[in-house]
Amino acid sequence: MSNSANHLFDKLGARLARMLASRCLLCAAPAGRRNLCEVCLGDLPWLDAAACRICAHPLSDPGICGRCIAEPPHYDRIVTACRYAFPLDGLIQAYKYGGRLATGPALAALLLPRIRTRPDLILPVPLTAQRLRERGFNQALELARIIGRKLNVPVDPGLCIKTRDTAPQTRLPWKTRRKNIRGAFVVLGSLDGRHVAVVDDVLTTGATLGEVARNLKRAGASSVTGYVIARTAGG
Repeated sequence: MSNSANHLFDKLGARLARMLASRCLLCAAPAGRRNLCEVCLGDLPWLDAAACRICAHPLSDPGICGRCIAEPPHYDRIVTACRYAFPLDGLIQAYKYGGRLATGPALAALLLPRIRTRPDLILPVPLTAQRLRERGFNQALELARIIGRKLNVPVDPGLCIKTRDTAPQTRLPWKTRRKNIRGAFVVLGSLDGRHVAVVDDVLTTGATLGEVARNLKRAGASSVTGYVIARTAGG
């Protein structure tokens, strides 16, 4: 095949890829580069401004929730876009458990406009080696890489590691989740005075993120912000 024919096929393939990528992930309508059409974007369970300034728990008025007042978490703030509810929950589950990696950029795009301050470093909530083999990828790491590229902030997936397998947090009562995750993370290095952002897909009680933040601050981090796509209303 001639070089001109190869070039033509390459152009056709690239155009087809753009056409497929421009379809809404929820309804398959034309969506442009964001992968979600205007109607589906409007239907997402956006988290409004009336939320806790620390954990982003929905409130009737802006402020700090009673839980964060009574027991301040180790992280300083949660930045999130939406509540974990229909139809976003299905999109996140398809990404996390269905291997739909193409969904990652669309999920990250929901969060990026809400990030007001650039951190010094970004890292994902880590998985153990066994869980990584089972799932095939770390969804938090893929999101962290996208966010890091957009913010021009380095991502270090090896800085914090998970040293032991724990029971899935979603299967445990809320009161036992912190105990389940206690001591499961280790930070390999010094973070003196640095602002670290920790990326995950969903926040429920905040126990996992809080334990990661606790270890980051022990390593010298001055502040820890959680970047999560969605959070449950009851967390």
